[in-house]
Amino acid sequence: MTPDSRTRPLRVGLIGVGWGAHVQAPAFAAAPGYELVALCARTESSVRDAGTRLGISDTSTDWRSFVEREDLDLISVATPVELHHEQTLAALAAGKHVLCEKPLAVTADQAAEMVDAAAASGKATAVSFETRWQDGRYTVREQVDAGMVGTPFSVRLHQSGPYWHPSRPLQSLWMYDLASGGGYLNGLVVHDIDFVCSLFGEPVAVCADVRSSIPTRELPDGDTLEVTADDTSGILMRLDSGALAVITASVVGIHARGWTFDAFGTAGTVTLSGAPRKDRILAGGLADDGLVERELSTQQKHRLPDADGQAARGLVRAMALMLEDWLPAFSGTDTSVPSFADGLRAQRVIEAARASSAGAGWVTL
Repeated sequence: MTPDSRTRPLRVGLIGVGWGAHVQAPAFAAAPGYELVALCARTESSVRDAGTRLGISDTSTDWRSFVEREDLDLISVATPVELHHEQTLAALAAGKHVLCEKPLAVTADQAAEMVDAAAASGKATAVSFETRWQDGRYTVREQVDAGMVGTPFSVRLHQSGPYWHPSRPLQSLWMYDLASGGGYLNGLVVHDIDFVCSLFGEPVAVCADVRSSIPTRELPDGDTLEVTADDTSGILMRLDSGALAVITASVVGIHARGWTFDAFGTAGTVTLSGAPRKDRILAGGLADDGLVERELSTQQKHRLPDADGQAARGLVRAMALMLEDWLPAFSGTDTSVPSFADGLRAQRVIEAARASSAGAGWVTL
């Protein structure tokens, strides 16, 4: 029987203590209706250390038995991408609700299996596209929903960062391996694909250039790491609304960290620009003389306790807001929280982008 989150918190088991401990754990602490009670990771020292930091003594290194525990209601999958498919299917088969980190899977075929399994299970499932709840993007959605853009003509979104510049330390090695689900189409652009499509229409065709600007990196032991995953991409999408969407990203720009977004349509224009914690939104409709700065949404309906000093900041706050909006799903009510179907859509675009870059030209979805 599904626990009623209105009478007691949902008991959460988290698999993965890297990004999971950094974002999901404090978000579950901040959002009402959830209680993170157990952690699981492959390495005993990692999960033990994470448990010490988070004040959770219930730890495990065996995810297969972990997802079958009768005392857990919800499994949060925050492991490397290549594990998402197997772990999510096992959790659903064990009768658990599932939150899965983005991207949903390594391939669209795997993601489609996960969509089907979620539907057959009858359980609440969601994918972590929490950036929809960042203040800037949340405010853009409010403007679009209010009709500021109207029927869209053109949508553009660009992000930049220094994360793979040669001067920066190495990230987790799986991130540089395409077969393991690494790269920044999966790590960053997947959020942008979700954001644009959820606002302006379904993708019907894709053309792209996807590349690895730095093909090798030197490891601390002197060996060479062959980089097969992407650091830079440009994607064109034709949407069923008639709009052309352009999404670009690069993470090899030293001192470059920020984003720009604009959407033009029959009714007006909305733009978003900034860097972390410095979003600026301008919008103008047909009756305006020009673009006018808009106040960022205060999200008055999303008052969250500042559980550990992080709840009011960045991705932790965005994740906590998403989790709060997800709560009605556990009582069978539809919500606006991104579904596995949204994760599948993004993965299909990513696969089409890679195929296009490899020589296929425009790829029809």
